[in-house]
Amino acid sequence: MGLFDIIAILITLAAVFSYLNHKLFRLPPTIGLMVLSLVLSLSLVLIGQVHSDVDRMAHELINSIDFNQTLMQGMLGFLLFAGALHVNINDLSKQKFVIGFLATVGVVSSTFITGTLTYYMLDAIDLAVSYKYCLIFGALISPTDPIAVLGILKSLGAPKTLETKITGESLFNDGVGVVVFLALLGIAGLSGAGHGGDGDPASFGHIATLFAQEALGGAIWGFALGIVCYILLRSVDNYQVEILLSLALVTGGYAAATQMHVSGPIAMVVAGLCIGNHGRRFAMSDETRHHLDMFWELVDEILNAVLFVLIGLEVLVLTLDAKYILAGLIAIVITLLSRFIAVGLPIMGMRRVRAFTPHAIKVMTWSGLRGGISVALALSLRNSMGQTSPQSYQAILMMTYIVVIFSIIGQGLTIGPFLRKLGLSTK
Repeated sequence: MGLFDIIAILITLAAVFSYLNHKLFRLPPTIGLMVLSLVLSLSLVLIGQVHSDVDRMAHELINSIDFNQTLMQGMLGFLLFAGALHVNINDLSKQKFVIGFLATVGVVSSTFITGTLTYYMLDAIDLAVSYKYCLIFGALISPTDPIAVLGILKSLGAPKTLETKITGESLFNDGVGVVVFLALLGIAGLSGAGHGGDGDPASFGHIATLFAQEALGGAIWGFALGIVCYILLRSVDNYQVEILLSLALVTGGYAAATQMHVSGPIAMVVAGLCIGNHGRRFAMSDETRHHLDMFWELVDEILNAVLFVLIGLEVLVLTLDAKYILAGLIAIVITLLSRFIAVGLPIMGMRRVRAFTPHAIKVMTWSGLRGGISVALALSLRNSMGQTSPQSYQAILMMTYIVVIFSIIGQGLTIGPFLRKLGLSTK
């Protein structure tokens, strides 16, 4: 199946599902699209039991799509830039210590808590998965997904300080989470660890270097991109050219980040913050700001639609085994508990020196949605762990998928009522 055929199918499905959701179900767009995609996938699985051709064609479509490459090397840069473009950097700066701590120490601590609890849980249900693989699961499931979080937060009306913490953490912790994931791949000796890794176990020095190169390098590269783009924007007053410059920043900047082995996601967040704040105020006319906002909002909506359709369709690659499903259901509890500890302990400590919104721990625990990034990282293990330990790979893939589905549908649909019950929502 050719690239154009795949794109045509995905965009058509996204358009049809968006229409059905808008007319019939009225769910939040990201949730509605994924629910309808899941219904389609499960229907194809059932039909495939009777008509093998349907099953073959469905698997051919999904196997033609490299979800990890599509998201991590395609959509993610656009989505993160679009999300960061409308984040107020002054609000973010006021919460920088909380956001920085949660996006780094919080992700690392959640990784080890989740990995350890998962190891003992899998052993209890007689699924043999080594501890190092459980830590890899902890790394890929710990970061909250900015795409899912931003899509839900837009309409909640939560207190500004709380919304800033959730948004800021979700924008930065996925880049950190990817670095932790790559480091643990190196420790596990899996091929493909890091950028072009050879599969040799990583030393502590290598991990520290990787973190500095990816995270700090990504932030510096993103800032440099933002400054260069800002200078170019100031020198022209033509919204078509300025929108094209912002598009070049994302495409060229993300591709260059990959080649330089620095974090593309972090670079796009920093660049988006630069252009969305300093660039919008001092380098753009009102007309340019209007058209730029419309363009990136449209990009965000289209890519979000395609992404959540893809997440729903990926159920076709799962091995529907009872033990794997049980592990996934228990993993929901484990990830929520780990999130509660990783968020709760730092906030309890910081409350001695700064004020927090009432019920901040509860809200930040429940609003920590997992999404496409976790699925993409799990699927990236196919050619390494899938070959050396297929049972471990299938268990991790199923746990990831069930946690993501519950997170987006279960948590996503209840965040609004939860905030209203706590008296924290104005809508």
